[in-house]
Amino acid sequence: MTCSKILDMVYEESDSMPLFNQIQVWLHTIFCPNCAQEIERYQVSRSILENDFFPLSPGLEDSIMAKIDIQEELQDDKNGYAVTGGFSIRGWVIAGLIILFSLATAFFNFDFQNLTDESGISFLLPMGITIGIVLTTYGALFIGSHLKELSERFGL
Repeated sequence: MTCSKILDMVYEESDSMPLFNQIQVWLHTIFCPNCAQEIERYQVSRSILENDFFPLSPGLEDSIMAKIDIQEELQDDKNGYAVTGGFSIRGWVIAGLIILFSLATAFFNFDFQNLTDESGISFLLPMGITIGIVLTTYGALFIGSHLKELSERFGL
């Protein structure tokens, strides 16, 4: 048999080659070192492709959780408070103090004195309800968005 026929038999029937063909290939490789070398290369490359070519990939869950952990570490600001929704706790407190100060100083306006003299108590009640709604809403948003940090800080 020629070398090309022997190599074709090896390439096509390497898994389920009949015994007679295996003997022919074996006898040919004894007298033809080129075919023996080619068949050995084929078997090595085939075993690499079957076993080692595609390494096991890590689970998708592990890579996602690692990225989430990295994002949480990046969101911590210099004081150790977590940044939530773009504002740190310090920013929320400063904004709350500004709102509280602006609501408290609204009573010191000159026009406010004239308005309360003319309207009486009927104007102060809606004004107090408005201030209460603003402060309560702000406090609820602050506590709701920082619940984890506040519970850790106060041990709740």
